[in-house]
Amino acid sequence: MEHLRSFEEIYAAAGEDLSVPWANLKPFPLLLEWLDGKGAGVSGRALVIGSGYGDDAEELARRGFAVSAFDLAPTAIERTHERFPDSSVDYRVADLFELPVEWNERFDLVVEIRTLQSLPIAERERAARAIAATVAPGGTLWLFALGREAHQRGETRPWPVTEEELAVLEASGLKWESRREDLLDVDLYEVAGTLRRPT
Repeated sequence: MEHLRSFEEIYAAAGEDLSVPWANLKPFPLLLEWLDGKGAGVSGRALVIGSGYGDDAEELARRGFAVSAFDLAPTAIERTHERFPDSSVDYRVADLFELPVEWNERFDLVVEIRTLQSLPIAERERAARAIAATVAPGGTLWLFALGREAHQRGETRPWPVTEEELAVLEASGLKWESRREDLLDVDLYEVAGTLRRPT
């Protein structure tokens, strides 16, 4: 699949300076805000979807979570091991559509930042279902994405998600607990929030 290969190509081309458009080499600020606030009581097993260079996963481990994290790009995982050689995180090269069976409804916290918006529109529903499937009963999905009222697909990523695509998470058994939207343009916004799987 072309889009899957291209992620590896981007990471491989970044070289030693680790310059990919979505990597800030520090934990995601809105995730930190949530962990310090409403998420302060969450603990247990955590999964980071599309972990990139590992900053979010390392932050969760620092806070006491037992963390698993994966990325499709082998170079991303290789660079993560180089950056954090003594990490306790279980980093893996994995495909969102072929995750380990033992990860099904396993995690108390799942972190998804910009993965859905990076995938072709035709794969969004299957991807949302795969992400939701990793959340344990009583567990939380923390999500951040660009949203748009209707798709206006450009030549490059990201392709913002729609409400219909986010609704797949609810159709997969998760319920919104909190949500914030920040308007960027007439119909473009950022959405961050948490969804929970009932016990």
